[in-house]
Parts: sequence; C-alpha cells; structure tokens
Amino acid sequence: MFTDVDIQLSAGDILQIAGRNGAGKSSLLRILAGLSEPSEGVLYYQAVELTKCHDDYAADLCFIGHLSGVQGQLTALENLQFWRACWQLKAADDWQLLATLGLAGLEDIPCQHLSAGQQRRVSLARLWLTPARIWILDEPFTALDQSAIGLLQAHFQQHCANGGAIILTTHQPLPMLASQLRQLELEYRW
Repeated sequence: MFTDVDIQLSAGDILQIAGRNGAGKSSLLRILAGLSEPSEGVLYYQAVELTKCHDDYAADLCFIGHLSGVQGQLTALENLQFWRACWQLKAADDWQLLATLGLAGLEDIPCQHLSAGQQRRVSLARLWLTPARIWILDEPFTALDQSAIGLLQAHFQQHCANGGAIILTTHQPLPMLASQLRQLELEYRW
C-alpha cells in the first residue's frame, strides 16, 4: 500500500492522487472518504479527529467511486430527483441540467439502456446538485468524451472558486486545472 501520507486540503485546492495501477489510489480515496479505516494514522476534518465529527464531514462530502451510483432501472431524470430527495434539496430545472450535461432527449430512458459515457454523465450530475464542499472522485473522466471532460473541468474550477475542494484520481492530463492542481504520487510496491 502506501506509507507516510500527509495531506492537507484547503478551500480552492484540487489534489490529484497519481500512481500506477495497483498503487493504492482508490484505497486511499476510500480512506479519505471515511469508507475504510486506515491501518495507522489519523484523519482530521477542520482540525477535529474524523471519528469525532464523522456526521459533519459526511454532510460536507460527495464521493463518486468507480461504480456510478446510478440506479439502472430509473431514468436520468428520476436519478436526479432521487438525489435531490436524499439531500433534501428544493426542486429545480433538472431538464436543463441534463441538457447541459449532453443528455437532452435521454431523460426518460432507464439508465441501464444508456451508454457507459451517458451513465457517467448521469452519475456526475450530482456534482451540479450537491451542496458538499469536498468532492472525492475516483476516475471521474472514465468513459467521457472530450466535450464532457472540458465541461467537468470547468465545473471543477467553478467549485474551487466558490470555496470547494477536490481530491481525485485520473490518468487524464489536467491542463485546464494546472494553476490549482497539486499532485501526490503513490509508489507501486510489492
């Protein structure tokens, strides 16, 4: 796995966890999201040990992993409505959001019938909905075309400009985010 990892994230930061396949990037993201326990060390959120403020941290976190989190039997529109209900968000123009994400005309098709890239766009729609300030994203650009990657990177910039922070893994170059980007390289060990 990895040792001696020391990460501090502030508002406006984007941290890319880099490394070869198998270096532990996804495992580290799961630990940072509070989904796995570190074998040693302590996580803090706003200078408080995470074990003592887990609910506050979870309320301020949006984690999107390898699996999309999209309900395949629901349509894109129904998935957005479901997430809004989970976060107790007021109704908004979800049709317009789906159009922005390149899903116009696909609103009423069960997600299981959409392409991998279209399903990924539905999954990433949460980033336009969530009030969370911390986004932890595992390979968010997977299956996306260049226009969707550009749209997502622009949304990352807006999120950080509004005081948010992002931790992500990707093998994609991130030139649009270069001025905000820090990297942590994990070494592959066996």
